Amino acid sequence: MSLRIDPKGLPEEGLHIEGRLAPAVFGLQPEDEVRAVSHLEYDLNVTSDEDGLIVQGRIAATFDLACGRCAERFQLRMDLPGYGLDVPFENAGAIDLTSWLREDMLLALPTFPRCEMGNVTPRECPAEGRFAPATENVRDAPQEEDGEVWKALDQLDNLKSN
Repeated sequence: MSLRIDPKGLPEEGLHIEGRLAPAVFGLQPEDEVRAVSHLEYDLNVTSDEDGLIVQGRIAATFDLACGRCAERFQLRMDLPGYGLDVPFENAGAIDLTSWLREDMLLALPTFPRCEMGNVTPRECPAEGRFAPATENVRDAPQEEDGEVWKALDQLDNLKSN
């Protein structure tokens, strides 16, 4: 299950490819924070120039994520309609687009997912409002006198010399 494109066999006007790759293409484990729950869908136009392949189109997949605030699971449909990729020619052989699509989709996932991002079954995060903002601002905190800080450092130096 791969998307191997042979640049030598690519028509001058390009190639249109569409289909699905199984969720296993993501290489995610059951214990991972992110789980693929759908196929990786693609609808791409592939052309080439003197430097490599030019891939444009759309890729999409649905993932099961853990909320960074409440740790509950939710689903997020990732749809990248303006997907673009330039793959340089490295040798005279065929180019496998599978790993490129896989990596780009995984990199598009949010780094700190929250329930509100879920678009398959939208909902509010159950932890919303449970954490009150700090009442004391760092700028408003009482400042120690400069001498106090240096005294503490001097004590460390005294311990070191003993």
